[in-house]
Amino acid sequence: MIKRGILKEGESDWFASLLTLGALIGGPIGGWLIEKVGRKLSLTFLSIPFAAGFFIIASATTSFHCFFGRFLTGIGSGMVTVCVPVYIAEVATSSMRGILGSCVQLFVTIGIAATYILGAQFEWRWLANLCIIPGVVGGALTFFIPETPRWLLKKNRKTEALFALKTLRDPHTDVNEECREIEEKSDTAELTSISEILKRKELFHPLLLIMAVLIFQQLSGINVVMFFTVSILEKAVGEFAYVATIIVGIVQVLGTLLAVFLMDRAGRRKLLNIGGVILSITLLSFGLYYKLSAGGYFGSFLNTWVPVACLTIYILGFSLGWGPIPMLLMSELIPTQCKGIAGSAASVASWGSAFLVTSQFSTLQNALGSSGVFYLFSACCTVSVWFVYKYIPETKGKSLEDIERHFFVKSPDLV
Repeated sequence: MIKRGILKEGESDWFASLLTLGALIGGPIGGWLIEKVGRKLSLTFLSIPFAAGFFIIASATTSFHCFFGRFLTGIGSGMVTVCVPVYIAEVATSSMRGILGSCVQLFVTIGIAATYILGAQFEWRWLANLCIIPGVVGGALTFFIPETPRWLLKKNRKTEALFALKTLRDPHTDVNEECREIEEKSDTAELTSISEILKRKELFHPLLLIMAVLIFQQLSGINVVMFFTVSILEKAVGEFAYVATIIVGIVQVLGTLLAVFLMDRAGRRKLLNIGGVILSITLLSFGLYYKLSAGGYFGSFLNTWVPVACLTIYILGFSLGWGPIPMLLMSELIPTQCKGIAGSAASVASWGSAFLVTSQFSTLQNALGSSGVFYLFSACCTVSVWFVYKYIPETKGKSLEDIERHFFVKSPDLV
């Protein structure tokens, strides 16, 4: 690991936090790019900070190089959370949007699992070098994908929009009809400032909802749990910690894969609520484990398997709902005319809360104890279940234009 090479004691916490700080900048950059240069070119540009960041880390000779490289990869991560979900939502059909949108998180989990596996085999410089490859290859492949029809129509480039639709749809599909529907149902006037959004309830309301969902995602404690996965497992299973970490990574992939298949069958709200209940129970169990373990109530067997079981079920619950769905909802709920500026605001809310949760974890731990912190996260997950049930509309099977219209007229078929 890097901390065993260049980073000094105490610097690993900064190294972890810099990704979220970079993402706070990357989100607004991504939001600006998707409006100014289009969705397609934005995907090309976001590969640059990833490739550059990992190159700097791989060739680092000081801790500053590691910090700067990590910061750049954070910028790329922030851009991903805005650019990728918007592109997928705008090219997918209503019936496929849930599956394709949740694949964003699926490939994130595949990347995490692959990093766990490769991290057990390669020294950190080689691992950083390997991470350059997806950035370069991904950036090159974006030259072969079409621009989204909705962005082209917003820029009054109808001929190109029709060609993009022909590329994206079955050859026998009447793309002229779909193009006409998009034009008729959407307001193509672009909004460029947050003050304009705040003045219109039909735009501010969905932005407020998605910001709340993204904040609840971070208040589930996912970044804290993932960052401390190895230390949790080292305490539980000792020398087998890295093997157990790989297993947890694979469980995360399988849980997200299950969510992909259920997304357009069960619906977004149901999966969020099921996942939220699982998270709340497992976090409560984590808290009880730390409380009872400190009192010596657990024998060696329970001390080994209780945290492993809680962690595995927690990851499964997160992967089922609160992992893939928030970014999908961001691309669905935010209206087309303000996806750039509103997506940037939502990204800042997500990564800002991630930074606060991660950076203040030690402070919370000192104030509440290990068990108290997990009780707090459990309570937040319980509140999130109520919030989703009360306020989040079901978007399964609805076109983006129908979802936008819901916030204008409060259509009952989306509740």
